[in-house]
Amino acid sequence: MEAKFEADAEDVEFESATFKESAKRSQAVWQDLPKNPGKYRVLTGERPTGPLHIGHLFGTVANRVRIQELGATTFIVIADYQVLTDRDTAEAVGANVREVILDYLASGLDPENGRTFFFSHSHIPELNQLLLPFMSLVTTAELDRNPTVKEEIRAAGLRQVNALMYTYPIHQAADILFCKGNVVPVGRDQLPHLELTRKIARRFNERFAPKEPVFPVPDALLSELPVVLGTDGQKMSKSRGNTIMLKMSADETAKAIKGAKTDADRNIAYDPQHRPEVANLLRLIGICSGETPEAVAARIGDGGGGKLKATLTEALNAYLAPLRERRARYAGEPAYVSSVLKKGVERARAEGVVTLRQVRRAMNMDHGLD
Repeated sequence: MEAKFEADAEDVEFESATFKESAKRSQAVWQDLPKNPGKYRVLTGERPTGPLHIGHLFGTVANRVRIQELGATTFIVIADYQVLTDRDTAEAVGANVREVILDYLASGLDPENGRTFFFSHSHIPELNQLLLPFMSLVTTAELDRNPTVKEEIRAAGLRQVNALMYTYPIHQAADILFCKGNVVPVGRDQLPHLELTRKIARRFNERFAPKEPVFPVPDALLSELPVVLGTDGQKMSKSRGNTIMLKMSADETAKAIKGAKTDADRNIAYDPQHRPEVANLLRLIGICSGETPEAVAARIGDGGGGKLKATLTEALNAYLAPLRERRARYAGEPAYVSSVLKKGVERARAEGVVTLRQVRRAMNMDHGLD
């Protein structure tokens, strides 16, 4: 299928209307979650395309740790099948799954608490079997319009789009709904995927289970953290080679920051609109030090980009030092890392078996076998 997606007015309309409603629901969940964590099942995760970077840590992983500490059950999918959406090879997937788990463990996600589970797509056949009924609930026009898929295709520079990429939002719906996930931590750019999941849940219940709904309609849990820019001033991404990886040494981190883009103005001020690269570095220092970006800027003053980068190097290396120590310790325990994934897969499969049995019964396809 040739990629011919174009931005259109419907994308803008979605942004304005759906974001406002999602933000309201998200705020309500954040307020209720500390009081009633048992009400919530969280699904989150990412593709194993390599080790995680600080954009993952500050943008998503820290949020997952926060949710875990509030007491919610959290399923974290390592979406290995989805690596095939825009890559021709899966050669490094196995090693990358291990790298991601090491980063999760080092960041504070705790599979020993009985509420946090890591699993991979490829080992949950019950999850993947949900794609067939879910695909019957979505039109090709809806897939054509999905702005997140359009952006992913543009970012990957794809001229041809395989069917797995095209149906990516449906697979994400299966990720969320197989375990009855009712809360999904996402950024604003991922809301179109979640909105399609909400439609699939409603349509399945209305068509097949109107008296006893099978699926919850999940809500977004939006983060207030900004997008972390890479060293080139664009969104941090492994594909752009502009990342600061969690596993880097202190010297490697210093080298990466030294090459970060700033500007020619020696007076350091926090101005996200007109000086986004400088503002990004100030935000990162603030996250590490607990200061506001404005306070950091005032402290650096006329020190210019050199002092800004030196300040970030010191702050980030200090912040990441305990994480890197934990990561090295877990890296020396490969059997434990494997056991974490095995236990998570076992729990996820148990969830999937129950859900798939309910789905077959709702569709009159159990045939007395379940």
